[in-house]
Amino acid sequence: MVNYLDENRFSVGLRTGAQYIEAIKNDGRRVFIDGKEVRDITIHPAFSDAVRTIAGLYDISSNPENSKLMTHTAPATGEVFNYIWCLPRNKADLHARRGAIERWSEATFGLMGRSPDHVAGFFAGWVMAPEVFARNGSLELKQNLIHFYEFARARDIFITYTIIPPQIDRSKPMHMQNPPDLYAGVIDERDNGIIIRGAQMLGTGTALSDYLNLSQITPVQPGDDAHALNLVVPCNAPGLKIYSRRSYASAANSVFDYPLATRFDETDSLVVFDDVFVPWEQVFVYKDIDTCRDQWWQTPAHAMGNHQSQIRLVTKLRLLMGLARRVSEMNGVTQIAEVQTLLGEMGSYAAMMEGLVDAQIATCTTNENGYVEPGRQTLYAAIVLQSEAYPRMLEYLRELCGGGVIQLPSSVTDFTNPETRIDIERYIQSPQYPATERVKLLKMIWELIGSEFAGRQEQYEKFYAGPPFVVKKRMAMEYNFNKSDKLVNAALAGYDLDGRCD
Repeated sequence: MVNYLDENRFSVGLRTGAQYIEAIKNDGRRVFIDGKEVRDITIHPAFSDAVRTIAGLYDISSNPENSKLMTHTAPATGEVFNYIWCLPRNKADLHARRGAIERWSEATFGLMGRSPDHVAGFFAGWVMAPEVFARNGSLELKQNLIHFYEFARARDIFITYTIIPPQIDRSKPMHMQNPPDLYAGVIDERDNGIIIRGAQMLGTGTALSDYLNLSQITPVQPGDDAHALNLVVPCNAPGLKIYSRRSYASAANSVFDYPLATRFDETDSLVVFDDVFVPWEQVFVYKDIDTCRDQWWQTPAHAMGNHQSQIRLVTKLRLLMGLARRVSEMNGVTQIAEVQTLLGEMGSYAAMMEGLVDAQIATCTTNENGYVEPGRQTLYAAIVLQSEAYPRMLEYLRELCGGGVIQLPSSVTDFTNPETRIDIERYIQSPQYPATERVKLLKMIWELIGSEFAGRQEQYEKFYAGPPFVVKKRMAMEYNFNKSDKLVNAALAGYDLDGRCD
């Protein structure tokens, strides 16, 4: 059994990239891809470059030159830790946290949705309202949550999550699946812990992380008590199996031809719990349907986690804007009215998303424990907008590129053949953009609008926060109708059957 409190596995303090790689290298995790088991993800071509990218994030946050931007000091203890774990007390804390998250997102160009700051935001949000976890007398579970948060914060642990059941038969509740242990849930209880069996999706980045958080964000129905959980397990826990989807990184023939997939493919996985033992100390919600639901909405967790996502998305949209402007300049069409219109349309979406992130901080609220969270009305407005804005911006970028992204050399090796290089340099170039620069730019754009990596990125941005109809329902629940009701009442009170009321 792996003890998550193992002091020898993780060092206390700001984590470096080398420490991250050492912690996950040959640690016994079972990752499967292309029909084979991967024993060391740090050197396997499907995962190694993504590992290096995550290590680079830790090097940014642990660099003393970045301490003012990337670290926070706990007022009570003086502990210095990565800002991603901050429990904000005021707007200044939210601004500072945003700055740290934005710095990381710039290192990945907003392309890695499950970098270590994502689930860290959820754990911070849970700890900001820990009483929710003790409503049914579960004081020990509440303390488990706080202790694990403190453990993870002190060691800068990378946590991912699986909070959605597999798409097997959504017409039936979890406990009525056939067999009933298809979805991850408790099958046995012992004095020192519980046994989990079944599968869960969507483990984005799980193959790269230290710990996996298992819970449910989908509605848990009566009878589904065995699935109403919140717990963590090390990614090398005995019985845990991680089945990765196809790797875009290992399928790429070169960084030049696939500059984004080779570096930022965080992979998504089906996670199978084959009778995984979980000590009680790692359990935060246990067979509690109400708490399993309320942990998302009656704590700041969902707001904190998704605020991080939208900070990341703003960086990604800035990348799209830069590429759109650059390809327009390269093709000599920037001054054409129709092109300016497209750039303006794209810019309006990017600016709206950035403004909504600003507004989330401006409208932050304080809970009864004195912690502040991003304003939920603008948070959910941004989530609704992004599922429409991101695909629309991709479509505009396609229009700006036209056939240029299709008429490209087959691979970087075409530049090594003297005969083919002569023709490429003559016919695939633009003023101020020699062939290598033109091809380089267009291949990067193709990675965002047309490649397999691009398709996954679009699907992720549309659905990572849930189906659009669910997100819109949450928007309707969070919209502040008070002022609207007052306006309606005032408008109706201004007249009656006899006419105008003065």
